Amino acid sequence: MKRFSFSLQLLLGLVVGAALGFVARAGEVVWLADTLTEVGKIFVQLLKLAVPPLVFTAVVVSVANLRNVSGAARLAGKTLMWFMITSLASVAAAIGLGLLINPGRGVTISTEGAKAVDLEGAGTWVDFLTGIVPINIVTAFTELNVLQIVFLGVVLGAAAMAVGEKAEPFLNLSRSVLELVQKALWWVIRLAPIGTAGLIGKSVATYGWDLLAPLAKLSAGVYIGCAVVLLVIYPVALSLVGRVSPLTFYRNAWPAIELAFVSRSSVGTMPLTQRVTTERLGVDRDYASFAVPFGATTKMDGCAAVYPALAAIFVAQVFDLPLDLGHYLLIAFVSVVGSAATAGLTGAIVMLTLTLSTLGLPLEGVGLLLAIDPILDMIRTATNVTGQMVVPVLVGRSEGRLDEAVFNAPPQPLDETTAERAEAGAGETGGTGRERELVSA
Repeated sequence: MKRFSFSLQLLLGLVVGAALGFVARAGEVVWLADTLTEVGKIFVQLLKLAVPPLVFTAVVVSVANLRNVSGAARLAGKTLMWFMITSLASVAAAIGLGLLINPGRGVTISTEGAKAVDLEGAGTWVDFLTGIVPINIVTAFTELNVLQIVFLGVVLGAAAMAVGEKAEPFLNLSRSVLELVQKALWWVIRLAPIGTAGLIGKSVATYGWDLLAPLAKLSAGVYIGCAVVLLVIYPVALSLVGRVSPLTFYRNAWPAIELAFVSRSSVGTMPLTQRVTTERLGVDRDYASFAVPFGATTKMDGCAAVYPALAAIFVAQVFDLPLDLGHYLLIAFVSVVGSAATAGLTGAIVMLTLTLSTLGLPLEGVGLLLAIDPILDMIRTATNVTGQMVVPVLVGRSEGRLDEAVFNAPPQPLDETTAERAEAGAGETGGTGRERELVSA
């Protein structure tokens, strides 16, 4: 398999999984469908296993590392600004698309069996804000509440900066744990072609296209909306603001985008996103160590902008409830301010619940969309992760923290051998001769 690039391995897994899923569905081969389901489930479980220590240590170290970055406040401010600008552009495109295609108009799906979904800590803005602070530190990790883990990481990282030298033992421990987790998680990522086959095969075998029939407009709208973000909004920003080639960006960023599509986890993809951002896109390592983990937990243009906007319009039309300009402005506000509610792992269900409750729309609408959520989540997560790489490139370019030689060089191989040589200090060189590591803190 080392003869094939990682991207090609993922593509082969995608094709093989789809073919096996089609065989399992068409021939009603139960054991094959069960096998694909278990393979995909195990892969996702392995990704989730690393999430609590990965997110916590990554946020702690990234916040603490800001003290070593000149103009850290300016960098953080620019990063937040571009998060907001691209989110606003994404939600505006989604609202425009929703008004054009009217995804819920003419849908005859029954709403009688739909149950209201009121997730704890997600139903209202008060729940969301109070849910950020954990009642018990242990349960934040055991219950995999990523938002609370991020809060703890930010607080302790800031405290470590304030304490100074006395906090170095804690920061060194955090860096060591982060490197260990990312090393182990990289081994899991190397299994992604197999996990891809299981996840895609399970989706095809379980759902096929039958499930999309009554929700065809919404499903198509989400994919088209994300395509507009990926192929119009991001390229325009890269060309006009970053003054870099969008084609080169996508060529270099493709492995992370592809893994995000099949894994449906921004946090699970984060180690690969980190490597791609520094080793292939040329973003300064110190800045990327802050921007990528921060983006993996807050930058969600697919889950927090495109999907909630289209889904809110769909739910309003299905329940025959009119929306006015004020509602659309609220959708835009929620997409920008509430995007942290998705927290890189929970998918878009929390964000959709928050959006519907803010607009006063029936939460039963969430129940209508749960069945197709796995299918839509693939393109949403791919859009999320792409945005998490676009913004560091934009900010890095404007701040002189983007190595154009690395960005424009042929894509560096993302294989274990190269990483181990770099990690061992053997001076592994890329297109510019710059030393590289497996994963930056």
